[in-house]
Amino acid sequence: MTSILPSEGEQLTTGWEPGVPAEDSVVRQSVLVHADWATELARRAGRPWRDGDDWAAGYVGETGALTNQVVLKRPVADPGRILGQVAAFYPARVPYLFISAWPTADLSVYGLALVGHPPLMLRPTSTQTDPPTTDLDLRWAATADDLAAAEQVLVDGYPLPELQPYTRGRLYSPAVLAGDARFVVAWEGETPLATAAAFSSRGVTLVENVAVLPAARGRGAGAAVTFAATVADPRQPAVLAASDAGQPLYERLGYLRIERWTVWLRP
Repeated sequence: MTSILPSEGEQLTTGWEPGVPAEDSVVRQSVLVHADWATELARRAGRPWRDGDDWAAGYVGETGALTNQVVLKRPVADPGRILGQVAAFYPARVPYLFISAWPTADLSVYGLALVGHPPLMLRPTSTQTDPPTTDLDLRWAATADDLAAAEQVLVDGYPLPELQPYTRGRLYSPAVLAGDARFVVAWEGETPLATAAAFSSRGVTLVENVAVLPAARGRGAGAAVTFAATVADPRQPAVLAASDAGQPLYERLGYLRIERWTVWLRP
């Protein structure tokens, strides 16, 4: 009978060692594309960023819940050690999201507040769904002005009250258009009403920052921009972290629920 035990000296991978290919699992791809997104916005803006074996982060600005993100890149036994490093990276009173693909200990003792356990969702390339319809005009941001329109819809439509009234460039630097992120905007005439971002990395497309202004609600705008971002590169599967309220929409677009993550906020 063949032994199921590893042979002497055999290296057993957990799937989370730094050298493991991103494609080892779709969850690993999802973790790493979120980490890359966190650093991309900061790096393109010439702001501080950090990408290590255990965690990645970007320091885009001084306020706003979505402005700064910390992404845990592998399971850790001592989250306090990581949060000590994070505290040294961000100045005091600067907010950030702490995103973990794994359940965590109670981090409120470190001054963080639990946001929730958003579902990670995946849309494989083999999925076939009819594109949603809207009476709005969808266009990809090509200029700094287009990007500012996407940014303003995000701030006002998400909404992000900490970033209101809107000031251009606090989330999206025009330099981000030179990278692997794309931003779709739904327009009514010259008025932007909905937006979503598509970021390609690690062989997947991350859909982020979906927002719809009240004037576009009930007109299919949210589904339309989300779908456009989802299929921005039809050769790649798409992933996103959903809210419970948003799950039905994403399921109609062909997304599947994979697992739940854990998100904390340092306010």
